[in-house]
Amino acid sequence: MATEMTAFVIESYGDPDVFERTTREVPEPAADELRVDVAAFSLNPVDYKIRQGEIPDFTPEFPATLHCDVSGVVDAVGEDVEQFEPGDEVYGMPGGAGRQGALADYVVGHAGTFARAPESIPLEDAASLPVVALTAWELLTDKSTVGIDDDLLVYGASGGVGHIGVQLGRWFGADVTATGSTEEKRDFAEKLGADHTVDYTATDVEAYVEEYADGDGFDVVFDPVGDDHLQTAFEAVRPFGAVVTTESSSTQDISALHANSLELGVVLVILPVLLGDRQARIGEELADIASLVDDGVVEPHVDERFAFEDVADAHRLGEAGDFRGKILLVNE
Repeated sequence: MATEMTAFVIESYGDPDVFERTTREVPEPAADELRVDVAAFSLNPVDYKIRQGEIPDFTPEFPATLHCDVSGVVDAVGEDVEQFEPGDEVYGMPGGAGRQGALADYVVGHAGTFARAPESIPLEDAASLPVVALTAWELLTDKSTVGIDDDLLVYGASGGVGHIGVQLGRWFGADVTATGSTEEKRDFAEKLGADHTVDYTATDVEAYVEEYADGDGFDVVFDPVGDDHLQTAFEAVRPFGAVVTTESSSTQDISALHANSLELGVVLVILPVLLGDRQARIGEELADIASLVDDGVVEPHVDERFAFEDVADAHRLGEAGDFRGKILLVNE
């Protein structure tokens, strides 16, 4: 068993080149933790926002190891862990915000933040799922109820959370309208199962509400983008409908909530890690998501793959936004 490992850390906030390669001792799992030999991790907006210094409250202690999503093989278990054993293939969201993350050869984390990886996809690809699939799942199950023939509007349908949201919406039986700024992104959303697509840069809200939601508004608006999209969501949803989002930090006019008796749901899936509380919620939901993957309901789309040492290039691509689905980093 190796006693040292490679990790990529940041000593301060900065541009993508701020990452430094370093050697650290392999961490020992606490009584309620696993140690995982990392196969891959993926990039989410939260990762580069932490690196930029935009959300300092989420930053692990410097020198900080970033990235929330991980997949790999259990290498060791703490004395109180019964549900996993060495050799198990797992995926999870053990850190990267609030506590040290996955950008290393080994990661430790609370056993409740892991689940057995889906069997129908490569173990590496499972790392593309936790943050985005948990977010989409909670937006559509905890914060809203989407059912057969409901009109569902998905913003950012070609992005990480959005491309899972389209697939789940289809599975729930909704009539899914997906937005995209380019023809390529809209074609991708159709392949995922969207019934209709909208170029939101060239189409007024009233026009697509009239065409795809009978002029009354969508039952649920799914917004993983925020900012101006959140304001538009209040215009696109029907009276008594629901807007669900991952972003509530921007300043918006929320008078529509009262005027139309709307529900507003906000999801922050990493909250159990930040709080160090209710972490088993993560693993339970990931187990359900793994079943959906193996049943063919959900398939993650990995657009680009990088080696660990190319983490700066992965961050540059993520910030530019010129990709669909997810960006994966593989421990080769």
